[in-house]
Amino acid sequence: MKRVRRRALPTREQLRIWRNYVETAEVVRLRLAGRLQSETSLSSGDYVVLLALSEAEGQTLRSSVLAARIEWERSRLSHHLGRMEKRGLLRRVPCADDVHGIDVVMTEVGAETFHAATVPHLKAVREMFADALTDDQLSHLDEATQALRRHLALDPRD
Repeated sequence: MKRVRRRALPTREQLRIWRNYVETAEVVRLRLAGRLQSETSLSSGDYVVLLALSEAEGQTLRSSVLAARIEWERSRLSHHLGRMEKRGLLRRVPCADDVHGIDVVMTEVGAETFHAATVPHLKAVREMFADALTDDQLSHLDEATQALRRHLALDPRD
């Protein structure tokens, strides 16, 4: 049986596609973050934290679970939570069932701020991302993203 030898390095074309993908995704991410900040006073990090809390039961998550859910290092999250807590967006309280654990709770101010930011943010996503692509292109992009998530052993997203 003949063994198929795989190329050790990407081809020029694969590198071109990779670079275009990375550079474009970064520009979209930065422009969305800038627009979110200017229109809502939330950073993209604030929004990610508040989104995760908004989807959690009781708008509360243990800090270690929150860190895993948004894929941040625990020290980065701790510093960021401190800044958000000073602004009244959330509270950190000791876990009722674990003396070493901390629960992160979205405050009423945090919920109001998050909800006020959602529509402008989603409009920006539509304008900068969805409007640039046809339905077929979005479908192909979804297929490619799902293939990457499977390859990287990430949870599939609906």
